[in-house]
Amino acid sequence: MKYFSINELTKTSTGISNIPNAEQIANLTYLVENLLDKAREKLAMPITVTSGYRSEEVNRIVGGVATSQHTKGEAVDLVCGDNAKLFNILKTMNFDQLIWEKGNSVQPAWVHVSIKRNGINRKQVIRL
Repeated sequence: MKYFSINELTKTSTGISNIPNAEQIANLTYLVENLLDKAREKLAMPITVTSGYRSEEVNRIVGGVATSQHTKGEAVDLVCGDNAKLFNILKTMNFDQLIWEKGNSVQPAWVHVSIKRNGINRKQVIRL
C-alpha cells in the first residue's frame, strides 16, 4: 500500500468504533493495491478517501444500505482535484461497482468504487 493506509480507510467522524477484522483488512488491502494505488499513479494527484470501511453501526448511522460493500472493506468514496478524471481512470480498471455520485454532467461530487477480492467483479457503472 503505497499511497493509502488502513487508518485512512477506517476513519469516521461518528465517534463509533470502526475497527475492521482480518478479512475486512485483507479486502481493504486488495482494494488499495488493485485500484487506489494504480489510480493514484495514473491520476498524478492526491486522492482523499471520504468514506472507506464502515462497521455495521457506523454504516447505519451514516445512512448506508444494509448490504453496503463498505461494511466488507470492499468499497470507498473518493474525491480529488478532478473527480471526472478519476472516474474515467477507474472505469478502465477491474472493479465491481463504479458510481458517479451526484454533482453534474461535468464533475461528480464524489466517486464510489468497489472491488471484490473473492468472486466475480461486475464492472457495473452507475451515474446518480
